[in-house]
Amino acid sequence: MFGIGVPELIIILVIILVVFGAGKLPEIGSALGKGIKNFKRASEGKDEIEIKPKQDNDTKKEN
Repeated sequence: MFGIGVPELIIILVIILVVFGAGKLPEIGSALGKGIKNFKRASEGKDEIEIKPKQDNDTKKEN
């Protein structure tokens, strides 16, 4: 896999830990997981576009 072994992965994880700190790692992992999930959903080809008519608030107001 791209010539990345266990020692390289450990070095990358240590660098990430130093840069972001231990407190931010769960947030980063969560955001990364959500991004991968959204990417997989988008790559499946399902178009989930919801179209609603725009409501004009001026026509509903009674002066």
